[in-house]
Amino acid sequence: MKIGLYFGTFNPIHNGHLIIASYMQQSTPLDQVWIVVSPQNPFKVNHSLLNEYHRLALVKLALEGENNIRVTDIEFQLPKPSYTINTLTYLEEKYPQHEFAIIMGSDGLQNLDKWKNSELIMNKFPIYVYERPSFPIRNDLPIKELVLTDTPLLQISASMLRKMIQQGRSIRYFVPDIVNEEIEANRYYKIIEKAD
Repeated sequence: MKIGLYFGTFNPIHNGHLIIASYMQQSTPLDQVWIVVSPQNPFKVNHSLLNEYHRLALVKLALEGENNIRVTDIEFQLPKPSYTINTLTYLEEKYPQHEFAIIMGSDGLQNLDKWKNSELIMNKFPIYVYERPSFPIRNDLPIKELVLTDTPLLQISASMLRKMIQQGRSIRYFVPDIVNEEIEANRYYKIIEKAD
């Protein structure tokens, strides 16, 4: 099977993420999309992250009933911070029957060459890109297989949702109902962040 890996902290998962995953699975040659929840991203500051197991649980709730989009906690078993090349190497060893590709936004593509072992990643794995506003797609990278998609995007960010929660505003309709209920019940993201 061709598996698209959609990496992120998903802090929290929202409908924008789910639309990207669904579109990639239904409109490209990818058979499945695996949402890879990163406990710690080397490019992101840790203080604003909800506990990784809570974030994983929210993604699981969001994907209830899905067959071709699933969540994986593979990076929870690997050293932190989470480097994509380590995850890819581990997955290739564990699932030799699958072909893996990376799903990313054009914002992530901007600094792909700064990733650990970026040349190996660009040479070995197909990269499916969706364009984010203000981040034109780089075409100067030596990527062996770059697949540009017309993925529809919602102008939602996880940081925007966290701020809304802290301001006492509802995030209903921005996230699946079951995710909203879980966030409200556990008072997630109520603590004011120092910076974002």
